[in-house]
Amino acid sequence: MSIRIGIYGWGNLGRGVELALRANPDVEGVAVFTRRDPSTIVTKTGIPVYGVWEVEKFAKKIDVMILCGGSATDLPVQTPLLAEKFCVVDSFDTHAKIPQHLSAVDAAARKGDKTALISVGWDPGLFSLARLYASAILPEGKDYTFWGKGVSQGHSDAIRRIEGVADAKQYTIPVNAAMVAVREGKEPDLTTAQKHERECFVVVKEGADKARIEKEIKEMPNYFADYKTTVHFVSEEELNEKHSGLPHGGVVIRSGKTGLEKEHTHTIEYSLKLDSNPEFTASVLVACARAVYRLQQEGATGAKTLFDIPPAYLSSVDRDTLIAKML
Repeated sequence: MSIRIGIYGWGNLGRGVELALRANPDVEGVAVFTRRDPSTIVTKTGIPVYGVWEVEKFAKKIDVMILCGGSATDLPVQTPLLAEKFCVVDSFDTHAKIPQHLSAVDAAARKGDKTALISVGWDPGLFSLARLYASAILPEGKDYTFWGKGVSQGHSDAIRRIEGVADAKQYTIPVNAAMVAVREGKEPDLTTAQKHERECFVVVKEGADKARIEKEIKEMPNYFADYKTTVHFVSEEELNEKHSGLPHGGVVIRSGKTGLEKEHTHTIEYSLKLDSNPEFTASVLVACARAVYRLQQEGATGAKTLFDIPPAYLSSVDRDTLIAKML
């Protein structure tokens, strides 16, 4: 029996989930839910499309709902709302607000006896696991996370929500000198601005106040306020021609010491190079949907993070085979 998946939201991430389902034989797409006119959307694999206003009709037809909205304004509302009726997975990525989001989703999921998994992707998500493992192994040391160079979907979405913005892409760029110092085991104390820069390419609507828009971008808390941020205003044609892709990636580095006098230095590094950020994130979401389904079958309720998920629950391969081939 396949795990029945719903896709809530039809942007880059939702389309990525549809493609990821094809690579996993134990899951199937049951429905896509959109705020747009469903008749205007045709999925690549034939998954039927419905309006979000029809979602409650599917409460017993979907095992796990994968939420594909943005973290700025969509997921804080949508995930708690749906978690009471469905088992859900989301990719909420505003790090500073994860505890608050977890609490809201947990209350809703427990009310409906459902299982929810939040903040799934590669950061938060896989990078979070890398930080946890590395810090547990090398307790005397420091963690460093560098993102990019790549397009941040969440930050780009946050810019697009600003009044007067027609479209936007935001690149996160690591500061190379900082990465070199970390890899050399120097354990520098780095501020947020010393680790990354942000570069924005923005298309504005006719008559929009560019000065106001640039100010709102640079002063946006949790997104741009703590970084050196450069804003370029470009035409729609230039954005489509030069910035149509969605690459990303990054590294997590843990530099630590062992020995009686801390004489030995060790470095753990985990890296990702992604040609398509949304398709990769979607692949993580689908694997996590499998884990949510298994937890629900066991009677688990409430909101979880990847820290709470047994690794074997993510895989479609049975435990004995995993042990024989991967352990």
